[in-house]
Amino acid sequence: MTEATELTPREYYRLPWTLTDNAISWLEVTDDCNLACEGCYRPHIKNHKSLEQIAEELAVFKARRKSDCMSLAGGDPLVHPQIVEIVEMVKAAGWKPIINTNGLALGRKLLQKLKDAGAYGFTFHIDTTQVRSDSAAETEKDHNDLRLKYARMLAEVGGLSCSFNQTVCSDTLDQVKDSIEWAQQYPDLVHTMVFILFRTPELYGDYDVYANGKPVDITKTYERPDWGGDSLLKAKDVVAKIRELDTDYEPCAYLSGDQDPNATKWLLASRLATRKQGFGYVGPRSMEMIQAGHHFLKGTWLSYTDPKQNRKGRTNMALLSLFDKRVRGIAKRYLANLFRNPSTLFDKVHMQSFMIIQPIDVLEDGRASMCDGCPDMTVHEGELYWSCRLEEIKEYGCFLQGVKPDGCRPTAH
Repeated sequence: MTEATELTPREYYRLPWTLTDNAISWLEVTDDCNLACEGCYRPHIKNHKSLEQIAEELAVFKARRKSDCMSLAGGDPLVHPQIVEIVEMVKAAGWKPIINTNGLALGRKLLQKLKDAGAYGFTFHIDTTQVRSDSAAETEKDHNDLRLKYARMLAEVGGLSCSFNQTVCSDTLDQVKDSIEWAQQYPDLVHTMVFILFRTPELYGDYDVYANGKPVDITKTYERPDWGGDSLLKAKDVVAKIRELDTDYEPCAYLSGDQDPNATKWLLASRLATRKQGFGYVGPRSMEMIQAGHHFLKGTWLSYTDPKQNRKGRTNMALLSLFDKRVRGIAKRYLANLFRNPSTLFDKVHMQSFMIIQPIDVLEDGRASMCDGCPDMTVHEGELYWSCRLEEIKEYGCFLQGVKPDGCRPTAH
């Protein structure tokens, strides 16, 4: 097993996303869901937001936050009876609509309607934390056939970005390799694979937890599932696991923690590959040029990419090699392979990304370190909040605080 060495954020490009100028925003259209996953931090209640409520929240985003994409989330947004109209609203307001779903409610007719309404892409959450009617898989490897089904659905319709989310805990860490190995076989279909590190109530360890100066039982807000594992993961643990499979794996960009500048909260790696072979991972300068170029031309930071652009691997290779030493190495490997196997000239080269998300961390003094420049900020009662901690606001009207048993008790605010 590869040892998880400390990552050095300064070696990567710090993604320039901020609270007010970001790549993505997060619109929750319902709490209702057709799955009841253990560990989910959303209540399973049927409270679809009206189109009027959604229009109000979009107005808040428009006034306070510039972004490229709008993630439609929940619950599961596809159970909202007016999801097609919502996609149309988001598209008309100038965002790329990205639908975050478990996929259960997605059929080909609905998929076509959503694309016609302006959907830009889908992020499917499929993993072993779910008890699904469409898959009896007990391992992440067993779920790959289901993932491929959705990836092919999108490819058949065409023009849609395809991503997959997977929750990872210490018990399932080793299975990351199976998901990476599968995704690397389909760089033309799977544009992004995202690994989200699970956070349990044990996050606060021996700390007492307070809300508005009063002690609270955190397990009432955050459920401790049976599959949560017995230790908290960091991004470096997933990096080490991927390198057991792919020794070339190397991130290029990150977001830091708002309280911990050494944290790698959103850790991004992008590779150039055909279906037959990978040629390597781009460096920090490539991501800097991509982000800066998009902001200069479009006025927003880039998140999800048009599949047509992902297919322009050779063009990207040529342009990015002007700035990036790593890409020049990729170009040399590609040309050497082409010299040995001239027939590979007809193989499309794709750009494929892997993301590791390390959510809330509690520091030694009890402070919660969040993603600095979080792309998943959402609106609640006219204000912006981290979506992963929205239940604290709804339940207590404030964020929870961890305090050492012998420390100073926080006051209400």
